[in-house]
Amino acid sequence: MAVTWKVNSMDRDITQDGKVDVVTTIHWTASETDSDGNSGSSYGSVGVTLGSSSFVAYKDITEADAIGWAKDALGSDEVAEIEANIASQIAEAKTPTIASGVSW
Repeated sequence: MAVTWKVNSMDRDITQDGKVDVVTTIHWTASETDSDGNSGSSYGSVGVTLGSSSFVAYKDITEADAIGWAKDALGSDEVAEIEANIASQIAEAKTPTIASGVSW
């Protein structure tokens, strides 16, 4: 299985440098569930600055566009760290190394 990235919301400036509805922040979720139902997830937000060559009219933005922009803004090292953390959450769910509760 692979980590699935989703966009929950995008903040945008109504006008910016003569453009309308310019995306400024992408709120994302990354998650994965293994075949046994163990899951891990991460949520975050990242600011994006799209140059004039990258600008896409808001109504034409696809989720794939936004995910690509978010991952680019995070950088490959941060994306890898997020995905590794999700894998660690799943591994911990499979074979827990910590527990909580009360003894009574």
